[in-house]
Amino acid sequence: MRSALPRWAGPLAVKAAVFITVMCCALAALLGVLVHVSVTNQTVGQARELALSRLQDATRAYEAGDRLLPGAGVDPKGLPAPLRSMAVAGERGTMVSTHLGRPTMWAAGPAAGRRALAVAVDYSQQSRTIAALDTSILWSSVLAIGATVLVGAFAMTRVTQRLHGTAQVARRISAGDLDARVNDPRTKDLTRPQDEVAAVAAALDSMASSLQGKLLSEQRFTADVAHELRTPLTGLHAAAELLPPGRPTELVRDRVAALRTLTEDLLEISRLDTGREKLEADTEELGALAGRVVRVSGTDTEVRIVRDALVETDRRRLERVLGNLVANAHRHGRPPVVVTVNGRVVTVRDHGDGYPSYLVAHGPQRFRTEGGATGHGLGLTIAVGQAEVLGARLSFANAVDGGAIATLMLPSGEVR
Repeated sequence: MRSALPRWAGPLAVKAAVFITVMCCALAALLGVLVHVSVTNQTVGQARELALSRLQDATRAYEAGDRLLPGAGVDPKGLPAPLRSMAVAGERGTMVSTHLGRPTMWAAGPAAGRRALAVAVDYSQQSRTIAALDTSILWSSVLAIGATVLVGAFAMTRVTQRLHGTAQVARRISAGDLDARVNDPRTKDLTRPQDEVAAVAAALDSMASSLQGKLLSEQRFTADVAHELRTPLTGLHAAAELLPPGRPTELVRDRVAALRTLTEDLLEISRLDTGREKLEADTEELGALAGRVVRVSGTDTEVRIVRDALVETDRRRLERVLGNLVANAHRHGRPPVVVTVNGRVVTVRDHGDGYPSYLVAHGPQRFRTEGGATGHGLGLTIAVGQAEVLGARLSFANAVDGGAIATLMLPSGEVR
């Protein structure tokens, strides 16, 4: 099973930790090799000088016919073959090897009769010194790497936590919470050093404030226009009712009714935009409610009940959502139009050309239609807004075999 990373952890933190660890290991290895080579060369050099000095003394004693010092001899046992070959060839040299189970520094030179005069110097102390040095380098490197990684991880944690908080605010803004702000302390205190994360936080807060201002202006404009149109439309409707019967009167009344419907839709959208709508929940049977919506619409719509359910919901708002979906299916799609109730999921499907790609990807947008469709895009916008008030989720998709599918998933809380 894959282990879950902490909430603040992510690719940036992982990459930074790996980078810091690799660089620390590389630096520690480089420094360790340099120290090891330097100390080893110095130690070996001193041992070589001592061995060559004793070889020189042994050579003088050998040439004078005196007794050789302890550790010196002609072709002694244990003398490395390469070093003996060098001495027989007339050259002097040194070599480290193991003799009698102990590290030994050998120095050899030529002797009479194609033999080698050699001196053995105990190299155990120097070998132990180098081994102890290597151990010290290893442990100090491990401690240095551990301390550096911990400090780097702590620093990256602070950065990633701030980035994670900024990302959370961005997601809240995209979900509609325009009051969300990062409020990074560094952006408020100019005496503190400003880093890139603070710059991103400040830019996000500025963008959110600008977006909120523009949306509020749009909402106020929509509400003001709808309210201003209401009074003259009321008078226009009353005047249309006084016109004599006839085809021109029917056309005027039809246009006045369409304009009143548009105005009421704008008012409803402005109320939804304020976010102050209150639910009046009651127990409703979805199958019966769907059937009632279809009857009121006066359309030829089939209602299929796969599994009925009783839910706690606001009847008026739910009827508004389903009514708009059914009306949209008949206005922009082709029959047959089917409303299916399956538990707390209600789908409305037609068999037309399907929803536009922008609507499937981003949801309905007011006053936007494509493909020569008529209307203002307000019906589905209202349906989405009312669904949010209900706590439901309304999604749009296109069927593989053609047609548009709107799926309304009511919140869990079924009575049956």
